[in-house]
Amino acid sequence: MTDVRSVLVVGATGVVGGLAAQLLAGRGASLALAGRDPARLADRARRLNGCPTATFEAYDLDRCTALASWAAEELGGLDAVVVTVGVAGFGTAEDVTNAAAEHLMTVNALAPMAVVRGALPVLRAAGTVAVVTGAIVDRPMRGTADYAAAKTALATWLRVVRREQLGYGVSVMDVRLPHLDTGFADRAVIGSPPVLPPGADPAAEVERLLVGPVMGLVAA
Repeated sequence: MTDVRSVLVVGATGVVGGLAAQLLAGRGASLALAGRDPARLADRARRLNGCPTATFEAYDLDRCTALASWAAEELGGLDAVVVTVGVAGFGTAEDVTNAAAEHLMTVNALAPMAVVRGALPVLRAAGTVAVVTGAIVDRPMRGTADYAAAKTALATWLRVVRREQLGYGVSVMDVRLPHLDTGFADRAVIGSPPVLPPGADPAAEVERLLVGPVMGLVAA
């Protein structure tokens, strides 16, 4: 990479988003951070040389769509958008409430889609969109029907968008991180996780599957 690239990290107050921001900054990226928790967002921005921040709620899809335009204005352009928004949920299909199912679909699919929808028109030439889906897309377990359906919907949407963007030079990445040692499953909005194997090292996997490829793709 020959110069600093501008990157928006959406979901920067989560474990994966926070790691991504830290690792991207370490590679010289100029960052804008978006997250749900104002206090945590401000703390992460302070640790990263006071980069610009914006708060948002996943249910406010118009706000999600506007994040890339905001970041482009703050950074003087935008080369990449990293989306790490997500929430887990567990339970057999008959035990998951409609409200919980709606929440899982909104946070895991509709909100990331809205972010990307807003990013595509404002990314610089040869820009990159990287969205975390997860290994559950390939290996859904019992008791994860609604959670897996939301992530799979997002993965399918990204696959079509990747084909649509081929002629525009925008790279669309579906980042299927493995089960990580972050406590993510323990913060589920409904149900309890099944017995899971030990999680992989978050920093190593985020670097390998997300940050490294993003910086490689956007490198001049």
